[in-house]
Amino acid sequence: MDVRLPRLGEGADSGTIASIFVKEGDAVKKDQPVLELESEKAVASIPVPVDGVITKLFVKEGDLIKVGQLILSVNEAAGAVPASRVRDASVGDTQPDPVQTPAPPPLMRPAQSTAAEIVHGRLDGPLPAASPTIRKIARDLGIDLRRVKGSERGGRVVIEDLRNYLQWLQEKAFAPQAAASSSAVPAARVDFAKWGPVESKKMSTLRKTISAKMVESWTRVPHVTQFDDADITRIMDLRKSHAAAFEKLGARLTVMPFALRAVVAALKQHPVFNASINEATGDIVYKQYYHIGIAVDTEYGLMVPVIRDVDKKSMLQLSQEVQQLADKARERKLTLEEMHGGSFSISNQGGLGGGYFTPIVNTPEVAILGMGRSTVRPVVRDGRIEPRTILPLGLSYDHRIIDGANAARFIVDLVRAIEQFPEDDLKI
Repeated sequence: MDVRLPRLGEGADSGTIASIFVKEGDAVKKDQPVLELESEKAVASIPVPVDGVITKLFVKEGDLIKVGQLILSVNEAAGAVPASRVRDASVGDTQPDPVQTPAPPPLMRPAQSTAAEIVHGRLDGPLPAASPTIRKIARDLGIDLRRVKGSERGGRVVIEDLRNYLQWLQEKAFAPQAAASSSAVPAARVDFAKWGPVESKKMSTLRKTISAKMVESWTRVPHVTQFDDADITRIMDLRKSHAAAFEKLGARLTVMPFALRAVVAALKQHPVFNASINEATGDIVYKQYYHIGIAVDTEYGLMVPVIRDVDKKSMLQLSQEVQQLADKARERKLTLEEMHGGSFSISNQGGLGGGYFTPIVNTPEVAILGMGRSTVRPVVRDGRIEPRTILPLGLSYDHRIIDGANAARFIVDLVRAIEQFPEDDLKI
């Protein structure tokens, strides 16, 4: 049986092999992890779907592979082996849960195929050989068979050739604009060693993913950032009063849960900030849920796990989940599902230092809040100068659907929600 890379989740079409747990000749059991794949910002184990013996490995560590690509072959006939002979391919207690192997997508072509192997590119000459059924399908879909390169003897076109051609068209049609523009002009080679000593390190898969995501967002989205200050003196006092009660239940009460609740309050007043643009139809999709992404700084790079249904959770639940997701991000245990589906994001640099900054919108979301380090400043209140704790805020948004006036109203309501945070929300 040939085992191919399954689809790991929405938008996860490729990954880099981080580890291989088996070798040729090893006996394996169904659902036993055989390799570990680094895809986007997550690491997942890939299981073998049957009992048997590994007869051939087609990949090695460090390879970039795509969904549908052949990774290994298993001899099922040799599958009836004692459990004692099955090689243990697990890695401690931190191994992610196995990913179930779905059927490969219907239009997936072999990863090694090139455009030249799929399309002729000529409209002159006779139609290639094909069955009446294939000709009818091509006619109904408006496909000129002279564009399709046949894989059978004499260039005969079969259904798989049509599938590959349609997949190629889809990839061309829906490729990110940023990728298309960057590939149009090859980067110039620069010999930096001419000017002094250098050290080169290969960019990790995660860093490449972050880089591509940032370029795509910055290229496609017209960014504007609205700045303001929030007086969090009251929040700091509330933290001191309730921190001990939260710690007894294993939760650390930080500023983030307060920010999450305040953001949701502002989003309910300004639904366009909780929306997305459907690029295919041009519609604005207003989401009825509040799934907030929180940017987490890790040694591997920036990761954004999503806290779902923030409006339905208590401060205790939010405090616990913020810590749990941050820990999972730093340990590279986040799943793709835990990083997808956000409707708004928050990036908090307060623990690192720095003040105002311009966060980049996490597309397909349309807005993101950046929080800097809070400082004690002299503030005039009721004619008197008082020391107050001030939090710098930066709200970046997609100017295609959000105007400056809307952003000003949103941040004013957000600041109000922060400064007037109700103490009743902290009751356990």
